[in-house]
Amino acid sequence: MTTNGLKFGVAIAATVLAGSVALPAVTASADSKTVTVGIVGTQDAGLWKTVAKTAKKEYGITLKTKVFSDYNQPNKAVADGSLDLNAFQHYYFLDNWNHSNGNSVNAIGKTIITPIRLYSEKHKSPKDFQKGDSIAVPNDATNEARALILLQSAGLITLKDVALPTVKDIATNKLNLQIKEVDAAQTPTALNSEAGAVINTNYAQQAKIKLSSAIYVEPVNKKSAEWINVIAASKKHANKKIYKEVVKAYQTKATKAYLKSEWGQAELPAWDITLK
Repeated sequence: MTTNGLKFGVAIAATVLAGSVALPAVTASADSKTVTVGIVGTQDAGLWKTVAKTAKKEYGITLKTKVFSDYNQPNKAVADGSLDLNAFQHYYFLDNWNHSNGNSVNAIGKTIITPIRLYSEKHKSPKDFQKGDSIAVPNDATNEARALILLQSAGLITLKDVALPTVKDIATNKLNLQIKEVDAAQTPTALNSEAGAVINTNYAQQAKIKLSSAIYVEPVNKKSAEWINVIAASKKHANKKIYKEVVKAYQTKATKAYLKSEWGQAELPAWDITLK
């Protein structure tokens, strides 16, 4: 979710922040084209200012953002037509949302991939975990699955071959690690009491946790395709020219430069990435 991952907590309270924010502060003419994009939180506001400048210059589009405080609402708003586009989720999240909501929202363009990370204040490596140690993971379906897959890739557990693993799908756990499911927004706090915590990048940044302090980073490889974040539109409007132009405005060198400058390796451009 950001994916960011972004990125990416379905169970967070469904409260929408009021108002839309125009990006940048440009007075639109009466006949200008306007598109509103739903985002979650404000951490990518600067990024969308960069995209908005390109959209205005290259395509005459006035780009606005509407900020949501949780992951429940942006897809609903796109599906019911009250919002043009959203940009907050990865393919995995969108596929699962569509499964329960009539496949009403389509991905129309790739944005970023945001590797999640395992943090610990007690250990310097996954190899240092001891028998009975506890690790906090997000409790919403998609982020929990992703966190468990990360723990598997770190060599701490193995999982049954299922599409959306939960703690019940742990096949082997030689250290008898205690996997504690908590709200994704609370994983940084859990780091104070548990031996480790898998934390989404946006929440780590909000808690001022240095990404470089992570003891394990999710690999970016051919298995990562489902974690790529996307711009999404309603199924019936997915082919609108103006929406495709917003995607083009996003997928530029200017966006890459912004991501590198602001986020380093936290948010990686994914529209032309080669996954091996």
